Amino acid sequence: MRWAAALPLALLLCAVGCGEPTTAPDAPAEEIPAPPEAVPEPAPAPAVPVGNLRGDAASGRELYALYCATCHGQGGKGDGPAGQVIDPRPRDHTDATYMGTLTDRDVYRVIEQGGASVGKSPLMVAWGGVINEQGLRDLVAYVRSLSGT
Repeated sequence: MRWAAALPLALLLCAVGCGEPTTAPDAPAEEIPAPPEAVPEPAPAPAVPVGNLRGDAASGRELYALYCATCHGQGGKGDGPAGQVIDPRPRDHTDATYMGTLTDRDVYRVIEQGGASVGKSPLMVAWGGVINEQGLRDLVAYVRSLSGT
């Protein structure tokens, strides 16, 4: 008989709990992120000077020892300590055949703007923000002296 007394209570609970499915209160709509801003065009590369780009080779030698020899080696053969572990290996500046194919503007540009600016290794640092224009010219003169070009 106990179950008979419990039956109306069970029916009542079922009627209350088994009705229409309940929905959660309106949740805030997910915010859809705005599309990214258009990526700005990179600034144009600085213009390489024209005319005589060869400065003082002796001053260039000092800059080369400070900035370039770590990769290119003291003698410019591409055999510096850091150059041993990077790929591609640094350019051999004593190679007259290759260096003779480059203009002074080519040499200046790669020193100033880095390897990627001329389609070469992006591991070649752009020194233009570190070395002033006279220093870049001095480096061109010294690099040319290594190959005799």
